[in-house]
Parts: sequence; C-alpha cells; structure tokens
Amino acid sequence: MESKVGPAYHNNRDDGGYADPGPSTTFKSKNKDDLEDATDEKMGCCSYFLTALSWLLILCTIPFSLAFCLKVVQEYERAVIFRLGRLLSGGAKGPGLFFIIPCTDQYFKIDLRTVSFDVPPQEILSKDSVTVAVDAVVYYRIYNATMSVTNVEDASRSTRLLSATTLRNVLGMKNLSELLSDRENISHQMQSNLDEATDNWGVKVERVEIKDVRLPVQLQRAMAAEAEAAREARAKVIAAEGEQKASRALKEAADVIAESPAALQLRYLQTLNTISAEKNSTIVFPLPIDLVRAFIDKK
Repeated sequence: MESKVGPAYHNNRDDGGYADPGPSTTFKSKNKDDLEDATDEKMGCCSYFLTALSWLLILCTIPFSLAFCLKVVQEYERAVIFRLGRLLSGGAKGPGLFFIIPCTDQYFKIDLRTVSFDVPPQEILSKDSVTVAVDAVVYYRIYNATMSVTNVEDASRSTRLLSATTLRNVLGMKNLSELLSDRENISHQMQSNLDEATDNWGVKVERVEIKDVRLPVQLQRAMAAEAEAAREARAKVIAAEGEQKASRALKEAADVIAESPAALQLRYLQTLNTISAEKNSTIVFPLPIDLVRAFIDKK
C-alpha cells in the first residue's frame, strides 16, 4: 500500500548522495523513547503468524506476487515502511529497489526535493498601526523522511500553515519603514523561526523571501505627496546653491576686470565673436569702445 507525503529535499552527506538515518537516532519528538521502544520491541505470536502466512501466500503465487512485492523509489525519494503498524528498523529505504510484504506492510513514499510555495497575502497591522498586505515565498526540504511521517500528519500542509502565522507574528512587530526597507533581515528572522519550529518534523526551511508589501491607497497618495514635496525642496536648495556659486564667480570676474581695463575690451570682443558664431548675422556698432573710455575714466 502506497501513500505520498509532501515533497522536499534531503542531502546530508559530503559526497552529494542522500542519507536517512534510522529511527533510533533521528527522532527528536517528545515521545522519542516510546517510539524507539516500539520499534525495537519483539513482535508477538500473532504478528509472527500473520507474517508467516503472508510469506506463504507470496511463495505460492510466485512469480505473480513479485509484481506486488518489489517496489522502486527514485534517487530523490525515500520509502518509510510500517509492518503491522510498527516502523521497520533501519530507517527509510531507497533509492533503488526494495521488497515489501503486501498483506502486512504499508509504505509511504517521500519526495526529498526542494519545494517552494507562496504564502497567501496576509493582512497585518504593523507596530505603528498601519494595515498592510504582505505575501512571501518559502523554500523548504525534508531532511529526514522517517520523522516527517511519524512526527506530523502532513508535513507539507503543516509547514504552509505555520509559514502564514509566522509571517503575521514577525511583521506585526515591525514599523512600516522597516517593512519597506529591511526586508532582508525580516526574511532571515522568518527563516530562523520556521526552521526551529519544523525541526522535529524533519523539515528544513532553506529560504524565505518577502514578495510584495501592498499599502492602502490613501497611504500611497500621502507618501507620494510627501516624496514630491521633498523632491521640490531639494530642487530649490540645489538651485539656490547654484545661484550663490554663480554670484561669487561673477564677483570674482568683476574684480579681475576692474584690476585690468584691457580685460574688459578682450571680454567684449570675445562676446562679439560668440554672438556672430551663433546667430550668423552682421552686427553694426555705432562707435568704437575706445571713444567711451574717456567717459568711464571720468566716473
């Protein structure tokens, strides 16, 4: 009998392969000793009788029974086997071919690849009493197939529900400015909280990302008006600084011209050259500049 539990990924060996330790070394739940005792306890007479009867039926129906006894799991999967309700020692089976007794064995196939899911948008009241809608994406994997079956009913569904509640709890302690500008630290905090909570389920939360923070329309308009006002204020300050620098430059130029009268005539000629080059026109002056110098000197 086959069942499938939520997918995830597991790799805890240096060579890149998969490994799933046995139940005697991996259970971290509150009933750790009870589970180990139940696994190692010897089967009773009834269990021996049913097992022997199942083997007899298999031998009598060979080769047809092999189609029901031989199972295959992929490289990214593991099979957790229960015999008459008891977890078989040795941990999860796979990858590859393994043997089960159809009448007495029940196995759960666990996908060990990385899984991502979207956390639905959550209406959150921030610390400064602003209501926002926030959604996120969570990446997780199952690092222990045995624990994901024996310690929780549905590891995938439980992780999804816990992610939604953790998102609300973490963001409810942040101000609006922190929600908008400090997403990386919020993601790390959520990942740490989720990873700690799901450790007993055999689940490893690898990454949490905040996707979008949606603000109310009125607040968006207020923030846009504030940003526009701030930009206009900066523009006026920059323009005033430019005028101040230009005035100082003109004053310095006037001081230089005052020290050298010939500089004024050179500047005058340079201005005429610029005008003629740009406008491409003929300019007629009624009198030379030298005739005006006498009046300038009297003043």
